Parts: sequence; structure tokens; C-alpha cells
Amino acid sequence: MIIENVKGFKDFLGEDALKRERLKQIMIKQFRNYGFLPAETPIIEYEEFVKGENASDEAVSDIFRLKDKGQRNLALRYELTFQLKRIAKNKKLPYKRYQIGEVFRDEPVSSNRYREFTQCDIDVIGSSFRDEAEVLKLFSKILDEVNLGAIIYINNRNLLNEILEKENIKEKDQVLRELDKLDKLPEADVKINLAKFNAEKLISIFKKPENFFKKYDNYKEIEELKNYCDYFGVKVVFSPTLVRGLSYYNGSVFEIRLKDIKGSIAGGGSYLIDGIQSTGISFGLERFSSLVNIDINNTKCLIISINQNKETINLAEKLRDSGISVVLSDKISKGLDYANAYGIHYVIFVGSDEVKNKKFKLKDMKSGKEEFLSEKELIMRSI
Repeated sequence: MIIENVKGFKDFLGEDALKRERLKQIMIKQFRNYGFLPAETPIIEYEEFVKGENASDEAVSDIFRLKDKGQRNLALRYELTFQLKRIAKNKKLPYKRYQIGEVFRDEPVSSNRYREFTQCDIDVIGSSFRDEAEVLKLFSKILDEVNLGAIIYINNRNLLNEILEKENIKEKDQVLRELDKLDKLPEADVKINLAKFNAEKLISIFKKPENFFKKYDNYKEIEELKNYCDYFGVKVVFSPTLVRGLSYYNGSVFEIRLKDIKGSIAGGGSYLIDGIQSTGISFGLERFSSLVNIDINNTKCLIISINQNKETINLAEKLRDSGISVVLSDKISKGLDYANAYGIHYVIFVGSDEVKNKKFKLKDMKSGKEEFLSEKELIMRSI
């Protein structure tokens, strides 16, 4: 029997799992602060629904396909946004939903790219430029809370289309796909690919300063978004070559990148859901988790009972009621080994002398320091 993970799939245990859980808590707090409501949707959908109107997109071409016993064509969801077509129906607008869930793509595996990953989404169905700016502000607050400095880049698909029209570019979708590779491939390679569509001149156009783009009618959408971002106090940078890969974007697009790390950590934009203007942002928990250092609230103490089970359980429950995480043990040597193995900071000993004196020995596993504290002192110290 093979028990190893399938290629592209991974277990998350111990501190990795705790870190992911803590990040979810931080995100959900901000999502709820901005009025977003949770949603949970199936992992498996009809293949036709998964493909939608974007069958030519690379992400859609990489979906996992399967059949049930009724020979129905099904697929694993490759993202969360397309499911809004169902769950947003007949909702009072704006409908603001957040979702954290697993998505799947049958694509090549790399050191930081899995075939199953956890996607974190916020979307507003029935959105305005104010909502777009608010989404960016929300994400910037998450970045602040995890001490991650990043740059938020914005662009507009209407502006891109206008530039392509003025330059008489016919194959817009293909050209946009090539432009989207500018942060992944050398400029010379992208220029060669653009030459196939007589669009290599776009490279020099997109290198011009921001003032150059004010002559285009759709630049006003950039200005309006930037104005709302100013109101929210969130800094954004105009990036004329930012495209975003999926073809359903129809207005603003945005991408969040770290200064010294290649690739984006989050991205999104505006699109139509059942003819309703909407906006959202999405990011993968795996990549996000790999980049941040946060307090993961690991198990804080282990209590070793030395033939004092009743008193040990009583103390443990009082500590837990005060928000302190507790693990129990009834063997000194095994208990200390366990604490070391799982990085538990404190060990409390409960023996007959401790019960009699109402003072419990507390051992700091990092420093080796030992002291005797009362039940109240243990709680006040929050260990």
C-alpha cells in the first residue's frame, strides 16, 4: 500500500498548521470588520459550470476532471469566483462574501506551487470604485497585521483595450496574454511573441510615464480608483503592463507584490457576475503563510500530575477557562520529553507538596528557570 502523498498534495501539521489557522483568524477578523459574510461551496461541480465562459484560460484548461457512477462529467473547482454565479443569485446588493477553501489545478508542481491549495477570496457583487478601494484597504490591513510590506499595483482592462484599439491591434486577448508574461519572462522574449501579432510597439508605449496615459479616455477610471484609495489612506501604484491572466476581468485589476520577491502574493479585479458589476481579490494561503512570521499561539503549558489527578484537572480547567492552552501528563520524564518535542514553553508540576502549600512549581523550558506560583499568579501571568 502506498501511503505517500500524491504529487502536488501536502500535509500541514504542527506549527505549519497552527500558523495557517492563525492567519485565517487574522483574515476573517478583517473580512467581518468590513461587512463580508462567510460562504462555503462544494469542491465538486459539473464540468460545464467549472469551465464557464473562460474555457480558453490556462487555469481552466488545468482543471481536474472526473465522473461519478452516473457517468456525469464533473470537475474539481479551480477557483472560488465562478461559484458566485450560483450563490449570489437574488441576493440583496451589494452582496459581500468571503470564502477560504481548497481549490485544485492539474498543473506542473514546483517548490511553491501545489495541485491543491487554499484560496482566500473576498468579493463584492454590485460594486463601485469605492468598493474596489475598500477591498484594497482591507488587504492592506491584513498586510500590516502580519508585518508584511508590499506594493499594491493597479491597472484597468478598459484602458488596455483602448490602447490596443488605437494601435490597431486585432488579436486583443492573445496580446494581453503575452503582456501578462512581462513579469515572468525576459522583455526580449515577450517582444518576440508580440511580434507575431504586430504588437511589439506596445513595449515602448507601456514604458512611458503615467502622465502619458492621461490622454486616453479610460484613464479616468484609474483616477477615480486612486481618489477613493486616497480617501481610505491606501497607497497604490499605476502599472500600465498589469493585465491579470483571467479573461473575465472587465475594469480595474490589481496585484500585490513584495519588494524583493518575484511574483505576486495576491491579485484581483472587477468583472461581471450575471451581468452585475463586481470586484474581488484572491490570494493563496500557502504562499502567504510562507512569507510571514507571526505568533502562532502554540500550546502554552503542560501540567504533570504526580499522583494528584483531581487537583491537576481542577487547575487545568481553571487555566483553560482563562484562555491558557493546557496539555496533561502523569509521568515526569515522558511529560518533559513531550514538552520539548512540541515546543511547549512551560511545565507545571502538581505533587502533594504543591497541593498542600497551594504553590505550584513552574518550569520555563527555554531558560530552565523554576519558581513556585499560586493558582491566581499562574492565571495572572497568562503563563
